[in-house]
Amino acid sequence: MADIKIYKTQDLVLGVKEKFDPAKLKLKQWVDFIDVLCGDREYQKEAIRAAIIYIASGEYGSIEDLISENWRTNAELRERYKDTREYEKNLQLPHKLSGVVDLATGTGKSYVMYGIAQIALGLGLVDKVLVLCPSLTIEAGLKEKFQNLSGDDRIKATLPDSVVYKNPRIIDANSTIKNGDIAVENIHAVYERTGSSIQDSLKDNGARVLVLSDEVHHAYNASADADVKKWKAFLLNPDYGFKYILGFTGTAYIDDEYFNDVIYRYSIRQAVDERVVKSVDYVAKDESIDMNEKFQKIYDNHDEFVKKYRLIKPLTILVTKDISRAKTLREDLVDFLQKREKLSRAAVEKKVLIVTSHKDHKKNILRLKSVDDKDNPVEWIVSVSMLTEGWDVKNVFQIVPWEDRAFNSKLLIAQVLGRGLRVPEAYKSPQPKVRVFNHDAWSRNIRGLVDEILEVEVRLVSVPLTSGGRAKYHFDIHHIDFTKEEKEVKAEKDTEEFDYSKGYTNLVSQVERNNKETEYEDLRGGVMRKTTTIEKETFSIDEVVAKIVDTFKTRDFEAKIRFPKGTYEKEHLPPESEIREYVKESMRRVGIKSGVLTEDNANRIFRAFQTLFRARGSTIVFDRKVKAPKKMSTRDLERESMAVGAIKHGATVFYSDEFEKECSPEQVEILKDITTDESLPRSSSKGVNHYCFKTPVSVILTKQDPERKFVEMIVSSKACEKIDAWIKSRDQNFYSIEYSWRKGEHPTQANFNPDFFLKLGDNIVVVEIKADDDDSDENKAKYRWAKQHFEMLNEELKKVKIKQRYFFHFISPESYTEFIEYLYDGRLFKNEFRSSLEDMLN
Repeated sequence: MADIKIYKTQDLVLGVKEKFDPAKLKLKQWVDFIDVLCGDREYQKEAIRAAIIYIASGEYGSIEDLISENWRTNAELRERYKDTREYEKNLQLPHKLSGVVDLATGTGKSYVMYGIAQIALGLGLVDKVLVLCPSLTIEAGLKEKFQNLSGDDRIKATLPDSVVYKNPRIIDANSTIKNGDIAVENIHAVYERTGSSIQDSLKDNGARVLVLSDEVHHAYNASADADVKKWKAFLLNPDYGFKYILGFTGTAYIDDEYFNDVIYRYSIRQAVDERVVKSVDYVAKDESIDMNEKFQKIYDNHDEFVKKYRLIKPLTILVTKDISRAKTLREDLVDFLQKREKLSRAAVEKKVLIVTSHKDHKKNILRLKSVDDKDNPVEWIVSVSMLTEGWDVKNVFQIVPWEDRAFNSKLLIAQVLGRGLRVPEAYKSPQPKVRVFNHDAWSRNIRGLVDEILEVEVRLVSVPLTSGGRAKYHFDIHHIDFTKEEKEVKAEKDTEEFDYSKGYTNLVSQVERNNKETEYEDLRGGVMRKTTTIEKETFSIDEVVAKIVDTFKTRDFEAKIRFPKGTYEKEHLPPESEIREYVKESMRRVGIKSGVLTEDNANRIFRAFQTLFRARGSTIVFDRKVKAPKKMSTRDLERESMAVGAIKHGATVFYSDEFEKECSPEQVEILKDITTDESLPRSSSKGVNHYCFKTPVSVILTKQDPERKFVEMIVSSKACEKIDAWIKSRDQNFYSIEYSWRKGEHPTQANFNPDFFLKLGDNIVVVEIKADDDDSDENKAKYRWAKQHFEMLNEELKKVKIKQRYFFHFISPESYTEFIEYLYDGRLFKNEFRSSLEDMLN
């Protein structure tokens, strides 16, 4: 079966019919209005026409009617969904005349929104229009644009004589919303402002109100913001009874999934091809090795744009995951620019604007309005992605998504690209480009978006059962947590000898600057290579020596230090001249004549003295104290998924013979495809008698042979006779056990989640599965800490008179037979079982 189903995004748009009864909808009267409003932007005219026909022609009573019409004619929709019932189950705003207009950022959404609002009011279809948006920035921008359009004499002159409401008043919800008004409000104010007139003006009148939601992806994506989460609930609130609801966005995605209620689409690809927005160059190949090199390449791009676009002031925007990362990046960028441009920190800080929702940065959102001005000093903007929506800056020529999260879904890619698509008036021709300095691994993600391809990975999903026969196999287990108290342990005095008598440290050959190439690709497949001269971070001999000398002076030594010219103790530290000669000799031996050390070589010198510099006063250790046992339920297991492609490479899905009753329709179809696909390995799927499948989840997913063989064993008739219930735990976020081990030179703390829990009466057998002979130091630590964990848990349960007892084992396939025999006859519960792997780990 196919691992991935591929759809053209345009084929998933719901087409609105062009034929309608002109006696019911007199759209011809509005042709002049639409022409003057939109100019030569034909896509805006098409979007307005499609939306008005949909909500005002009488051809459709709800979104479901539009789906039914498209279902009959669109084979792609029938491929994407099993039936219309499955399609409608995924609707965001069912049983309404609802839909989304998808217009790429920078293509003039506000003109389309205003056009639809004025025509709906003019036709008398509605009495009021409510425009909702996610932020004050967007609210202010929309109000200003709508006021300009409502007051435009050329537009007013085109309104039909029969218009019911014309030249609407543009207000916010602080004022009473009267007939003929367009009220623009950010969604937060709907809940925050006690003075909001929305409830008084619109309650029970929703059927005569058109609601337009700008940046509607926030409402659909269940944002973490509490008020934005309420957005969709507000639209569906029966107290209002809204009938006409249209959303607008340039990012019509929930992660990678395209909205299923889009009624018109004008994509980034179309906008670029028709030169409505900038073209896009993005990194196809780059080998930046550190932040300094990355900053230099970004700076080189910025400098190129400053020289190329002299009539304006080009901007670079760097996009981060969250506020804390934005703060860190801003500081790192200021540090870099201060060194690069040799300016004062105060001067550089004026060039860098940070924009987040943090109280210290909120005033900066207002400053975004003027960053395009040439006399504004800002050249660099560090932003959390959501906050850059709604500002119509046209001078962005470089976008830098700083972390993986900024580019790991179509939604986020489209949001980030949108920040740089608008075209400056001074450079409309030839078509300018915005350059995206992305990690080259994400170039495929960008191509997938702009090529308008929707790749839907087929995934198997395991979920806890909430009903049906096997839901009875849910059971409770117990866990313990610990409090940690710091304890200071004094170290013994150190009287070691440190020998530097050979007079040098091994360094590596270095160059202080070199040329690095970055390969960019554009949306039409063209390739551009750019070479940047990278200057490595360097330290002078004086700086290196000063750091070593300063450290000598601030540490308390009880040691002897041997240098070529003598041995030194606390009272007589090595002279600066001898340390300097030590550094210079290290440089001479590898031919370094520049008088400076790269960061790598400077660190090699510092590491040579690291043991000597290590503090020896005391050590902080943590004393663990057990908390009371905590009860958990297998009902709390999270969903787990696996790509179908994994079953070609050793993974297995176990399912019961009643899977059609237990799994969702989509999962049933996937399982049927897998079980009938003769090209798959025989081990890819295993059907199990439901009487022996005593686990309270829909399916069991295993990744490797050891797990698969263990599941085969515990669903056998012999094990089934003894086991009351069992679960395969999740890899994370269920039952986590802390452990500590030494990884190389450093102690490491981590957590692991045991693989299986088997219930036999009041006995719980906990099993961690490994391959034969896997006796790594990490596994030894896991075994030791887990044994201690369950011993302590048993002691605590005994104290509070809970009968449940836990038995933990590390096992591998060579001990499976013995494990089942000892479990079957009860010897396992007398602590008589010991696997071959446990013998190696002990």
